[in-house]
Amino acid sequence: MDRHAALQRVLDTGIVSIIRASSSEQLVDVAKALYEGGIDVIEVTFTTPGVLETIAAVKKELGDNILLGAGTVLDTESARAAVLAGAEFIVTPTVNLDVIKLCNRYSKVIMPGGFTPTEILTAWEAGADIVKVFPADVGGPSYLKAIHGPLPQIRLLPTGGVDLQTLPSFVKAGACAVGLGSALVEKAAVEAGDMNRIRSLAEQYVALMKEARG
Repeated sequence: MDRHAALQRVLDTGIVSIIRASSSEQLVDVAKALYEGGIDVIEVTFTTPGVLETIAAVKKELGDNILLGAGTVLDTESARAAVLAGAEFIVTPTVNLDVIKLCNRYSKVIMPGGFTPTEILTAWEAGADIVKVFPADVGGPSYLKAIHGPLPQIRLLPTGGVDLQTLPSFVKAGACAVGLGSALVEKAAVEAGDMNRIRSLAEQYVALMKEARG
């Protein structure tokens, strides 16, 4: 997918769902449930066993119905392997300039993680499409608002601490989208194979995001 189209898809959906599980079979089922619930931007983390095979399996199953990415990417080797497996975007927990450079080279959306104003601006100036503000629960919506004030040109994606109660406040504070992990993909639901629960939560978050955006 074209990089600009991929970025626009993230912005339109407004939710990056972060999924972790103990098997690729589980993750394919979770991805399907999220898609059926209205969330089509899905990040598979590198903390997942067999992550590259999982990315390939999800890509094969759902194709362009979803925008699939890789998260918790720590180095260029992992980033390149994820891109070759089918990832359309890369998310990192920290500012890694080499990973940003690689994603720009391969024309893939890159969302590095930063927290301080210096980290966030450094990532943006290096070529980030969106900067993941992580961990967002430390400062909450008020911190995001404080960052957004002097840096309104930077697209901010708060991750960590975003849930059904705080999502509207993060959007109001200037979030271009939000990252949702365990608040959306509940560990208990994944382990129990309760895809109806995950689908239901996805529907709730999609409705809430539309309402928050007015």
